[in-house]
Amino acid sequence: MSEESRLLFDVPGPRARRRTWIATVCSLVLLAGALALMVRQFALHSELSASQWSVFAQWPILRFLLTGIEQTLLVTGVAAAIAFPLGAVVALARLSRGRWARWPARLYSELFRAVPLLLLLYVFLFGLPRAGVTFPVFWQLVLPVSLSNAAVVAEIFRAGVLAQDRGQAEAAYSLGMTYGQAMRWVVVPQAVRKLVPALVSQLVRLLKDSTLGYVVSYLELLHKAQVLGEYYHNVLPTYLVAAACYVLVNGLLSRTAGWLEHRQSRPRG
Repeated sequence: MSEESRLLFDVPGPRARRRTWIATVCSLVLLAGALALMVRQFALHSELSASQWSVFAQWPILRFLLTGIEQTLLVTGVAAAIAFPLGAVVALARLSRGRWARWPARLYSELFRAVPLLLLLYVFLFGLPRAGVTFPVFWQLVLPVSLSNAAVVAEIFRAGVLAQDRGQAEAAYSLGMTYGQAMRWVVVPQAVRKLVPALVSQLVRLLKDSTLGYVVSYLELLHKAQVLGEYYHNVLPTYLVAAACYVLVNGLLSRTAGWLEHRQSRPRG
């Protein structure tokens, strides 16, 4: 246990460690029993039979799912390209000394973090068309996801800037820089470098938010899995394959975030 952990928690004694070990073993046994029961129920209902999985050996089926992954990654990439710069602008506006910029940015951040994404999708799907504003299906999904995530990214940026050592800005002021110049050339670049792992992790949320594409009838991976499962009457295997795809992509993003965090924490020689 590290020194920081010792300051926060007492070192467990032999009895506490024994109780922890027993609780861990019991939890693993219960989990294994639940998994065994679940597999047994699936087998009784022929959900694990070869006929339920044989469709995934056909190239048209695989291509159908691969295009779903492609559409999911497209939504994620475009939404990130909008949400990250917009979030940075909102964060800088909230940190501005001018009230005219600070208050609208704060209103945007608080509003879009409070409104559920599903409700925002319904606004783009049903509300705006009644007002004469209509977007293509792709943008009916991308824009709400971007606006919602931009509010979260703004708070990440703002927290990163506020976490910087005040001495950095004071040193910039001593060189004759204004507040805006100090933020632009000194504080923000250092904050962004440290926030890269958190921003990569935010891509995981963007990817999961794309699963709401069914609301606007956009055929991303999960929606295509639903259509495929209902057509071939193998809903469970299809959802399991889709879940494996999400786990793979999210795992790669998480590993990337961990690698970046490890690289940022290494001392620079």
